[in-house]
Amino acid sequence: MLERLELEAFLTLAEELHFGRTAERLHVSTGRISQTIKKLERQIGAPLFERTSRKVALTAIGRQLHEDLRQAHQQMEAGLERAVNMAGSIHGTLRVGYSAPWNGNLMIKAADAFHSRHPECDVHIREVQLHDPLGPLRTGALDLQISEFPIDEPDIVAGPVVSHEPRALIVPADHPLARRDSVSLEDLASTPLVTIAGAIPQYWLDQHYPHYTPAGRPITHGPAATYWQEVLSLVALGKGVSPTCFRAAQYYSRSDLVFLPISDAPPIVYGLVWPSDRENSRTRAFVQSLSELTG
Repeated sequence: MLERLELEAFLTLAEELHFGRTAERLHVSTGRISQTIKKLERQIGAPLFERTSRKVALTAIGRQLHEDLRQAHQQMEAGLERAVNMAGSIHGTLRVGYSAPWNGNLMIKAADAFHSRHPECDVHIREVQLHDPLGPLRTGALDLQISEFPIDEPDIVAGPVVSHEPRALIVPADHPLARRDSVSLEDLASTPLVTIAGAIPQYWLDQHYPHYTPAGRPITHGPAATYWQEVLSLVALGKGVSPTCFRAAQYYSRSDLVFLPISDAPPIVYGLVWPSDRENSRTRAFVQSLSELTG
């Protein structure tokens, strides 16, 4: 009897003919794929792949097994899809997250609309912490979330854009920039930037916390925070300034902080993301509900 990983590893390797790409698609190590294939070959009693330092190819037995299993796998998938369609209901629990409170409000509205259509499915909503934006998706704590783009990860689907929000700069109330009506990206070269630290893709940090202005002037990076309230405290104490969404002023207004629009910055793009290997009818239905609210 084939285990699920044995089936998926064999079918994927037969398609890719490359152990590394197979491991990437299945989100396991290359060594795990190699061990799984060897175990399957021992079970069958014959090699399924010819391996050299330059290529991987199916043996005659491997080709026949691939044809048989591929057809069976397609029939299984089609049968499951028909069963879901016949059931006609979405049930269970869907766990969704958001990275900013204005998106939290949107999530609650979408959850209400979703639940009215699918009353047998519960929706649990939680905030995603600043220092680990993708961790809850990867551990299975969340099924779907709204995040700041860009998100370019092999195991994460970057779905529909939810909104475009103007950028702002948070400065201390006694900072020279605080007397201005707005600032430009070039002003970032004149004061340290409070950044964030954690399990965050470098390309994402470079997008939101740049090292250079558009004219090429260096931007000094000051202290790094792990939670949003730390960012606000560091700015209020004069340790630096911080970029954010201009709408944040509605949620975090304080007498010791000023939120200034950045006149020449592109908007922050918010979108839906979910794990590529756990997309299901619940996530698709929720994406539809939320897209109808924002469309």
